[in-house]
Amino acid sequence: QVQLVESGGGLVQAGGSLRLSCAASGRIFGTGVMGWFRQAPGKEHEFVAAIRWIGGTTYYGESVKGRFTISTDNVKNTVYLQMNSLKPEDTAGYYCAADPRNSRRYFSFNEYNYRGQGTQVTVSS
Repeated sequence: QVQLVESGGGLVQAGGSLRLSCAASGRIFGTGVMGWFRQAPGKEHEFVAAIRWIGGTTYYGESVKGRFTISTDNVKNTVYLQMNSLKPEDTAGYYCAADPRNSRRYFSFNEYNYRGQGTQVTVSS
């Protein structure tokens, strides 16, 4: 089993920055890929970023490329999402996820076996 706990969300003005954390416990090193997703009210989960524990290869959604950075601390079993140049359209609940059944489908929220409870990010204009 893997447990995921997100933190770091909050209210920020447009142009500001936030860093989200996802603390993982359990059999984390068998999970291969960690991902971040977001969901705005009335919308589907949107892929934000993913990273492979081994090798550190990263992937980003088009809407966040150049502004967000995903990283890991393998000692702390924590995945971070550094969000810069935030925009009002970044407002959403942000969720981390672990262990996609098919690691090539890292962009699909439903592919992941483990998901956190989410942390809210609100960007004011």
